[in-house]
Amino acid sequence: MTIDARANVYKLSDSDLTVADPAEDIRGRAIVDRAGEEIGKVEDLLIDDREAKVRFLLAGSGGFLGIGETKFMIPVDAITRIADDTVYINQTRERVAGGPRYDPELADETYFNDVYGYYGYSPYWAPGYAYPAYPYYV
Repeated sequence: MTIDARANVYKLSDSDLTVADPAEDIRGRAIVDRAGEEIGKVEDLLIDDREAKVRFLLAGSGGFLGIGETKFMIPVDAITRIADDTVYINQTRERVAGGPRYDPELADETYFNDVYGYYGYSPYWAPGYAYPAYPYYV
């Protein structure tokens, strides 16, 4: 399978880029599901290499000091609001726990398409895709 350039994403922390407004950098904040349960925290932001827009949250859950931690990709489309120390999403903890794991070795259109499909969103390269009004601050 050929890797589609429109589906290449990388960690913000692995780039020279920064968030335009440091107050809007949500890395390190808790992620809370629609029932108010904490899922984990925002480990990093995954951005695409064409538009340099945030496409996924890299969420970390469980483990101790990073050992045994599980990492998930959550589309930014799932964000419902952002508070000072918390990012709220419209998914359940169980849904995220059962979701595709983050694997940088699977960086192709099929993998990203599966992640979007699992959470019920169209991928950002699909016709008519509208970038969410990220972030929603309260």
